[in-house]
Amino acid sequence: MWEHLSERAIDRFWRGGHDGRMVELAQSSQRRSQRVFHKMRLQALGRSHEGRKFREMCETLVVSAHGGLLNLLHEVDNGEMLVLVNPETQEEQECRIVYLGEPGNRGTRVGVEFLTPAPHFWGIDFERPSGGSDNQPAH
Repeated sequence: MWEHLSERAIDRFWRGGHDGRMVELAQSSQRRSQRVFHKMRLQALGRSHEGRKFREMCETLVVSAHGGLLNLLHEVDNGEMLVLVNPETQEEQECRIVYLGEPGNRGTRVGVEFLTPAPHFWGIDFERPSGGSDNQPAH
């Protein structure tokens, strides 16, 4: 069942071309949600730098209700789409690549942003930033 969603999501957002640049995520002192150091294995599905579909097991470094930072072995492009699958719950999250770090011996650090916030995807209860009301998301 999840393969159908994943293939559709990857094909829908793949643009085919790239300009080879790596764009870094702008640092902000005000975040939408708390970040937590959390190591977790999960499956990532997407398209590589060459446009080939891939599926790999990867590991998170830092997570939040809006995305996370993980190590990927496949070369990917900034702005491309990934589908992450939580192996414990089989829940899927579509996300966009928003940061590419330097390649290392464990792969490339890849920052992803969920297309829709998913505070329970990681199995962690995130605290709301101070100043946010219950009815309005904090930005």
